[in-house]
Amino acid sequence: FGEMEFFTQNPCQLDILAQTTLTCGIIPADKLQQVLGEHPRLALFFASAIAIDYQDTVDIFTRRMLYPISYNIAYDLYHQQLDDLPVSGFNKGYLEAERFGTTARVYRRAIQSLEDAGLVRRSKGKLEIMDLKALQDFVEQGEL
Repeated sequence: FGEMEFFTQNPCQLDILAQTTLTCGIIPADKLQQVLGEHPRLALFFASAIAIDYQDTVDIFTRRMLYPISYNIAYDLYHQQLDDLPVSGFNKGYLEAERFGTTARVYRRAIQSLEDAGLVRRSKGKLEIMDLKALQDFVEQGEL
């Protein structure tokens, strides 16, 4: 439950399961509403957070709808290298396929096309970037 759910009064569409022990704080909705009214700068912070989340989500959705999986994997690898992604990848192939909205078979074929292009290689269950400049060019051009 977060700011989107607070402002829309709709429950979260996804289940979130913690993989490790965590500590969380709970702010009662009525108390949050009172504080937002008393401190407009806090309301601006929430609006900024929502806008950033929205833009990130639309960016990911649009890229995944308009470009092939091989491009999205390359994009993801390149931005992992830059360390500027809001969400990092998983360490199991079938979860990676799921993260890209496809099957393990299609994911493997997309990886193969990136390997054939000399951009990446599989090494010990991970993908390694073979040519960062070529990967950057591929991501910026949007085609293989």
